[in-house]
Amino acid sequence: FPEMLSNPKLLLVQGALNVVMKQNVTLSCLSESGSPPVRYTLFRHNQQVSALNKSDLSPALFTLTISSASDVGEYKCKAEYNISSGGKYSNSLNFTLLEPISKPVLSSPTSRAKKGQNVTLSCLSENGSLPITYLFFKGKQNISPQKTMQKREAAVIFLFIDSLSDFGTYKCKANNSFPNNTKYSNGFNFTLAEERSHSQPLVISLGLILLLLITGFALAIPFFIIPLYKASE
Repeated sequence: FPEMLSNPKLLLVQGALNVVMKQNVTLSCLSESGSPPVRYTLFRHNQQVSALNKSDLSPALFTLTISSASDVGEYKCKAEYNISSGGKYSNSLNFTLLEPISKPVLSSPTSRAKKGQNVTLSCLSENGSLPITYLFFKGKQNISPQKTMQKREAAVIFLFIDSLSDFGTYKCKANNSFPNNTKYSNGFNFTLAEERSHSQPLVISLGLILLLLITGFALAIPFFIIPLYKASE
């Protein structure tokens, strides 16, 4: 009687669990105890992908090409003797498809600001594999630590407009695990909001008072000035 099979081990021997389209990966499946020949079957989402009969104690190697989104997900392998009706299953390996990120969009609730004001900037890539890392710039100088977002939500920073130099061009960049895939946003500029002078209301008030005085003097001429002039003749 053949030796009882142990649960096989499924290992990744070439490639990575985070994959891109057209990438090749190789999986190894082996029961460390058992007597050849052994039949190894690879499954994806419980559907058979491939099978190999091994007449020695070497592992069964399965090479796959990731050609569509349906090729990722959970994989397992099964080891069994040809003469048996049962079999042993391995651990699972999960493949995740990496997608390139889209150009991030940099925005703010307001585009007008004045000195002494707090403002916010938001950066978001609507497409691409998570997590996504964002970095904010003013000119060519970064102005924030990296922000890594695990969910599809914008990275936000808070700024204090302290001087006219804070009204330059802002940008952000985004990247993820997809190789050679860094994208920069549009440029964003705050414009200076016109500040009303504190002396303006005072000037307007004085002007109104002067206008009232002139109007009052003009109205008084027929009633007071002319009679006084005639009385003095």
